[in-house]
Amino acid sequence: MKLGILGSGKIVKEVLPVLKEIENIEVVAIAARNEEKLQNLCEEFAIEKYYLSIEALLADEQIDTVYVALPNNLHFYAMDKAIDAGKDIICEKPFTTNSYETEKIIEKAKEHEVMIVEAISHRFIPNAIEAKKIVDDLGDIKIVSLNYSQYSSRYDKFKEGIIEPVFSLESAGGALIDLNLYNVAFAVDTFGLPKDVKYFANIEKNIDTSGIVILDYDDFKISCIGSKDSAAPMINTIQGTKGTIEIPDALNSFEEFNLEVVGDDGQYSFQFNQEGKSRLYYEFVCIEEILRTRDTKKEKELLEKTRNYMEVITKARFDANIYYPSDKIL
Repeated sequence: MKLGILGSGKIVKEVLPVLKEIENIEVVAIAARNEEKLQNLCEEFAIEKYYLSIEALLADEQIDTVYVALPNNLHFYAMDKAIDAGKDIICEKPFTTNSYETEKIIEKAKEHEVMIVEAISHRFIPNAIEAKKIVDDLGDIKIVSLNYSQYSSRYDKFKEGIIEPVFSLESAGGALIDLNLYNVAFAVDTFGLPKDVKYFANIEKNIDTSGIVILDYDDFKISCIGSKDSAAPMINTIQGTKGTIEIPDALNSFEEFNLEVVGDDGQYSFQFNQEGKSRLYYEFVCIEEILRTRDTKKEKELLEKTRNYMEVITKARFDANIYYPSDKIL
């Protein structure tokens, strides 16, 4: 894989060291608007080339795959242009800003025989995969509670009137699409699409700084809490009549999980992740193999999950009357 990276933010700084551990991935170039930041990244991670625009990087014939790690509102545009350029795509979450954009870009990629996969870490982390296997052993599921609450330093600036992309309506920001997406995605992966979706959001300056998504599955309910204006212990539980799974960590890291069985005073801890490996390692190993082997069956399976996430997230956001500029097409 000859990889071009679009973006130079926090996630890119986290990804670049991981990519060096993975066979068959070579970072050829990186593109962003801040030239000084690009120069520093190229020097630190031995990247040969940088570009100051999306279009310039996509014109590089050496690149066969692009990793889209731009602000949320630019994901659709970048993927659309990448498909035109014949590049395979790895897109950071959220895949797009709404379900319409998701469907449109997936169909276009299929028409142009371009492969495309969303990078959302829990789908590939061994602990998450193994935890989902024992959900059926919990008996009848009754309550699922998922919480990703992390006070953002950008919230202080936000209160002062300095609006960065994560709190910008124009940039498709907010707590739901930034943090709570992980909770919703894990819930939908594990239990399928819900019967109903409600979002009770705390809104400031037209954007959700925190909120609770309620997913109704008839016989059980799921609470998904996401907050950037306050913090809390990240304890996630799946409660059934025969036992409970506890994940004492954010779902995008899933560093361990525990099982408590009804009638048994003990707690059983599980660890399937490789020691010392980043949460991002597993997804890039899997995605590289999917693209290299042209595994369209696996690609289709993952894209169907992405469709489901964006369907639920879009419904939740609309339920709270939060609309992005891109929603005018709906």
